[in-house]
Amino acid sequence: MRIYPRLKFGTKLNLGISAILIVMALLLLPLVGSMNAKSLVEESRKRGAALAESLAARAVDPVLSGDFLRLKNMVDEQSAVGDVVYAFVQNEVGHVMAHTFSKGFPVDLANANSVKNKAKVHIQLLADGSARIYDFASPVSVSGQRLGTVRIGLSKARINAAVQKQIAILAGLIAGALFIATAIGTVFAKRVTRRLRVLREHAEDMLTGNLDTQSGPDAGVHCWETQNCTLTQCPAYGEKRRRCWYIAGTLCPECSHEDDLQCRLQSCRVCKVFRQNAGDEIQDLAETFDVMALSLMTHIDELHEAERNLRDQQRLTRTILDVTPDRVSLIDTRLRYQGANLSFAKSVGLEVHEIEGKTDFDLFDEATAEDRHMAARDILVSGKRLDTQVFVQDGDKERWFHVVCIPVPDEHGRVGGLLRTDRDITDIKGYENQLIQSQKMESLGLMAGGVAHEINTPLGIILGYAQLLQEDTESGSQIYEDLKVVEKQAQVCKKIVSDLLGFSRQTQSAKREMCFNNSVMEAIGLVQHTFSLDRVFIVTELDDRFPIIYGDPEKLKQVWINLLTNAHDAMSNGGVIVLRTRLDTPAGKVSASFADSGAGISPENIKKIFDPFYSTKPVGMGTGLGLSVSFGIIEDHGGDIHVISPVPVESDYPSMPEGVSPGPGALFEVNLPLDHQDVENGESHEE
Repeated sequence: MRIYPRLKFGTKLNLGISAILIVMALLLLPLVGSMNAKSLVEESRKRGAALAESLAARAVDPVLSGDFLRLKNMVDEQSAVGDVVYAFVQNEVGHVMAHTFSKGFPVDLANANSVKNKAKVHIQLLADGSARIYDFASPVSVSGQRLGTVRIGLSKARINAAVQKQIAILAGLIAGALFIATAIGTVFAKRVTRRLRVLREHAEDMLTGNLDTQSGPDAGVHCWETQNCTLTQCPAYGEKRRRCWYIAGTLCPECSHEDDLQCRLQSCRVCKVFRQNAGDEIQDLAETFDVMALSLMTHIDELHEAERNLRDQQRLTRTILDVTPDRVSLIDTRLRYQGANLSFAKSVGLEVHEIEGKTDFDLFDEATAEDRHMAARDILVSGKRLDTQVFVQDGDKERWFHVVCIPVPDEHGRVGGLLRTDRDITDIKGYENQLIQSQKMESLGLMAGGVAHEINTPLGIILGYAQLLQEDTESGSQIYEDLKVVEKQAQVCKKIVSDLLGFSRQTQSAKREMCFNNSVMEAIGLVQHTFSLDRVFIVTELDDRFPIIYGDPEKLKQVWINLLTNAHDAMSNGGVIVLRTRLDTPAGKVSASFADSGAGISPENIKKIFDPFYSTKPVGMGTGLGLSVSFGIIEDHGGDIHVISPVPVESDYPSMPEGVSPGPGALFEVNLPLDHQDVENGESHEE
């Protein structure tokens, strides 16, 4: 690396161009080669799959008719393709019916690849010594009946040879581009370095104090008429702010003038010859050197430019402060405001320019102003920053602000003012409260699970003894009736314990393949008669495609019963429950909707209905765990549940029972995935 700094600019330029091209080649060649290889392999796999599927389709007739000669001709046609190594057809038990092997069929190849009945093709990479072969297996079937299997093998070596050929061509192209770029770079570097050398010599003259020299191709020439061209107007041509020179000892190639006139215009006014390199970056730099050396105006321009930059920076700072939603303000040691941003000005109802010179007592109510004033005085005395949270009652809204107030030092290091920022953290406070509530509910769930496990055993004993005592007691007696009450209340406690266990996720799911519609109909059958006594009727619109899902039938039945029971309880005077199921195969899900004609759910309650122990029912009518447990069961099945109230207009109700008027109602919709691996692994299975 010590040699590189001493190299000439032209050499460095050539090395840089070559290095860039080489690095790009090293990066692109493997990438492009890999992409081409993947593309060719994928195309070959698609081609082999197409050949196998085509042969399987054409082989149906000869297989059914037992025409082995025709079957032999078909497989021989496939072997005529360039990269096909072999082709053969097997019957339904795996016996080879026709093949292309001239020296006998290899027995091990028969079971090397297999394909399922419903699959179109199965690809298997086989090894034959040092050779690799893609084996394509496609079923021969008619109307779902398997007749046999078609097998075709493609050589991977020929695919690799095509890939290597493309990589070699690409490498040759890159090498040619590198050679051409290096040659062009060499010519370009010589032209650039020659002009840079002249510019360096002129810079050296400027450092020695010789400011009358010019740089560039016209350096060392003088004005044709006045021997001086530093005036604002040339006496020779009357052109303003343009300088004319001639190069001594040469003749004009166009007019053979005694002195070759050159002008810093696009073209010479005498011989009309265009100047070479006019207007390029190096020439512009050379002329800038001349102007800087001959005029102090440049320094004045720089001062003006610095002033403009300062104004731009001020505008940028003001824009940043005004865009931020934080309330930013600056006060001096007299506790008077020196400035503020737009957000602060809006909060006090003034314009930004009206804030300057005012105090807290001019902008805020007495209590707020006193708090801000005392906090600022403490910081001025102690020199320590303030970092706190403040609660503000803004009309009917409660808002929280994160306040940071820091001392600002002056040029002597003393406190010259205070910079205060008030950031609205009301939303963050809300998230914090939600997190605390979630932690409380998590602890409550753990406690509920523990309590449920502890009281489940004695509760079962109480229930068992109550049932045994009923058998030994005369039916209809007072003791018998009392035991019935004990049994009924123990059953209620058992239901509560079951709900607590479900809420705390302590029970295990027994998932299996099940019919979605059957699960719904079983739940309806359990409650339909009871509901009809209360003039609550269930209308079903089930998808007739009988969707099959992977789930726990008993737990899902519990969800359906909970939703039906909630709908029933919302219709004290009777009504209708519309239950619809729908299979959405493209989306991979099945849904069930429960729409009732009851009183509906208020907007403030609809956000809480899935919270544990939340219930709008009277005391003794519910535990508040039904919807929470249902939510947990659906979530465990990889689905989701949500509610809409009132019921959308498009969910039409059938005719109501006599004397019943429909209310706004509520619509519960449950969505479950069709693929059981979505529930277990979060991934769809491969075919």
